[in-house]
Amino acid sequence: MFITRNIPRHLSKPLSGLADLALDMRWSWSHASDDLWRTIDPEVWDATGNPWYILESLGESRLNALANDPEFLKELDRQLDIREKALKCPAWFSKNYDKTHLKGVAYFSMEFGMSEALPLYSGGLGILAGDHLKTASDLDVPLVGIGLFYQQGYFRQAIDRDGNQLEFYPYNDPAVLPAMPLRDSEGNWLRVTVELPGRSLVLRTWEVQVGRIRLLLLDSNDPLNTPGDRGITAKLYGGGKEIRLQQEIVLGLGGWRLIDALGIECEVCHLNEGHAALVVLERARSFMQVASVSFDEALNCTRVGNIFTTHTPVDAAFDRFPASMFSHYLSGYAEGLGISMEQLMGMGRTNPSDSEEPFNMAWLALRGCGAVNGVSRLHGEVSRKIFSVLFPRWPVNEVPVGHVTNGIHIPSWDSREADELWTTSCGKERWLWSLERIEADFNSLDDESLWQFRTKSRLRLIEFCRKRIKCHQAVCSPYRCRDGHSSEFLDPNAFTMGFARRFTSYKRPNLLLHDPDRLVRILNRPGMPVQLIIAGKAHPEDQAGKAMIRQWVQFIRRPDVNGRVLFIEDYDMIVAAHMTQGVDLWINTPRRPWEASGTSGMKVLVNGGINVSELDGWWAEAYCPEVGWKLGDGMEHDSDPEWDATEARELYRLLEEDIVPSFYERDSRGISRAWVRRMRVSMARLTPQFSTNRMLRQYTEELYIPAAAALRARVSQGGKVGTEIEQWRERINRHWPNIHFGNMEVDQSGDEMIFRVQIYLDDLDPEDLTAELYAEPFEPEEYPEIITMKRREKLAGAVNGFIYQASVRASRPASHYTPRVRPYHPEVVIPLEEAHILWMK
Repeated sequence: MFITRNIPRHLSKPLSGLADLALDMRWSWSHASDDLWRTIDPEVWDATGNPWYILESLGESRLNALANDPEFLKELDRQLDIREKALKCPAWFSKNYDKTHLKGVAYFSMEFGMSEALPLYSGGLGILAGDHLKTASDLDVPLVGIGLFYQQGYFRQAIDRDGNQLEFYPYNDPAVLPAMPLRDSEGNWLRVTVELPGRSLVLRTWEVQVGRIRLLLLDSNDPLNTPGDRGITAKLYGGGKEIRLQQEIVLGLGGWRLIDALGIECEVCHLNEGHAALVVLERARSFMQVASVSFDEALNCTRVGNIFTTHTPVDAAFDRFPASMFSHYLSGYAEGLGISMEQLMGMGRTNPSDSEEPFNMAWLALRGCGAVNGVSRLHGEVSRKIFSVLFPRWPVNEVPVGHVTNGIHIPSWDSREADELWTTSCGKERWLWSLERIEADFNSLDDESLWQFRTKSRLRLIEFCRKRIKCHQAVCSPYRCRDGHSSEFLDPNAFTMGFARRFTSYKRPNLLLHDPDRLVRILNRPGMPVQLIIAGKAHPEDQAGKAMIRQWVQFIRRPDVNGRVLFIEDYDMIVAAHMTQGVDLWINTPRRPWEASGTSGMKVLVNGGINVSELDGWWAEAYCPEVGWKLGDGMEHDSDPEWDATEARELYRLLEEDIVPSFYERDSRGISRAWVRRMRVSMARLTPQFSTNRMLRQYTEELYIPAAAALRARVSQGGKVGTEIEQWRERINRHWPNIHFGNMEVDQSGDEMIFRVQIYLDDLDPEDLTAELYAEPFEPEEYPEIITMKRREKLAGAVNGFIYQASVRASRPASHYTPRVRPYHPEVVIPLEEAHILWMK
């Protein structure tokens, strides 16, 4: 039994509920209690948005005053009641499923973007992870997050007078973060250990409450560790490959040991990227001990309960570790698994016998999971090509990688004005259930309401920017307000565009600067003024990204820009929220297909912004002319400078001829009906489609629940199925080299073709394989044609040789069909778990 709360300060009985409110990060998306915290300390609330920091900062006199304020106590009780009802009310999962379907999911991620009050993220991967957890709370999906507690996290950004990015790493003081130590029933801080070369690493554990669910964090900053080891969890994506490997050991091995120590019922492990791949080994090791089976048998049993979501659009971006380094850290672990280091290394190599090949964490994740998915339809296609090297001779369209397109947690990203608008049209609980009625209900709003909403949202963004500029005047900001008046920046009635991304070459953040003079003309067009707000960080080692930031700063200082372009320093969740809530147009310019999904453009949907984006990631499946604008031709051009120039000119043309004129074409009431029409369709149709409500329900029904059922079947009877699968695999490997085809005959009968194929099975049981006819699809987006062949009579004079037969409609030539043989087992996922295949030549 574990006690997971350790309130570090005493609160009088009337105020005790403040701790429950402050430590539940539900406040980061349910803003009912905002005014309560602002009442306590408006200055600190506006500066941090962190209730726990407010509570820890209060002096006794202020606490006593609050404890004797009847109005405050009444509001506190009301907020506690709201929270209790929200956490206890039935939700989507509990209304449709129960523990017989799914007991628990452990969601592993290197970063979690819950709120700026808990800065444990760097970008899109972490924001998605945070949104995933919040949605699990909303829908009551039984999920727990597993991550790392960084002492410094990702860097904070400043820009000096010359436009250079400066990096700072402020300390994440646990005393003012909404995270509590995990303690056992005797009050001891719960610790787990993992083995590093020559020593054990002690990991402290923390808990963050996220509504109905928990985020559990591992921290190496324990005095029992050496100074170097205490720094393993110091920075997110800091240090070299060795620190990264150490962090991934902590996340994968330490994460599962924490689940085990807490006794959490976890049927499904969801790996958010390959960083946590080592958990598949630790989970198998744990089952080895329970069931007294070998590692291979244990992995057969547990892998179907593991899900791997890849976010990487290029093979080079996967985490790879030199063979010598990986062996140094994991050789002792391999011995504990009862396997050789060569066997373990082979799980992370394209060619298991190549001793020089580095260890690829994504390869391990795929080989240790029962389902793999990309994060958009296009990314699924790209990922199948990337992973095809692990499935030689299999068609790319059969490489076992599906897709679940990302979404955003809408209550975290909608503005107050947007929340009021959607509540009016769709009700208060619109994002808590299925979303079938959203589009029709939203369309009840009139044009005037939508246009006025857009104006208010833009004004709020501009007010935020002016305040931000004023705050940065005292530091190394590239902006200098004339006479100190920040009000000269930005016009609340001008068309406002936004671009906020990581500054790296493939995202092409400087595509708009291809022709600076033409951009200036667009900004200063008489009667149609345009303004642009930019934000983004370059990785500290990305010199090209830093150069692009300098280029923007230099452009901003041009006299003819006239304060119409603003670069906001230190891009974070607060900046992202204000920008996506306020801009009229969101610009996204990645090189296709290097944007796996992208979620920033999704965040503008609920807030009435419109997208102009490359046909990449989510926009490739969302785009139609009624909802926004597209860049590119839907083809891949790599890093061709000529194509970049072509797309830059197309972006300028769209702005000059279509987008900006559409915004400024007004009727007698001052409303752009064309703009509102596109805005309405974008909001009503795309917002629910690209929400984490849809995304998590899809994960739950298509992946989590089937994975849990498959796991239960495999681990039953002490892992009997896993043992049978290993015996089956041994038979396949032993006999497969001797399987071969004989002759094929094709006869036509009416409108059917009858294929008869001779296949010799060596000593393999015919039930261990299946024979098929395969024909490529006519069009790339179509599925191949696959027809199962039936085993007929034995071949005369042959040992274990048979005729296999299939009938096919004569709608295409017989030469389009190729017989093939692949392994078959009713419990095995083919080709994910067994990739043998034989084609007739």
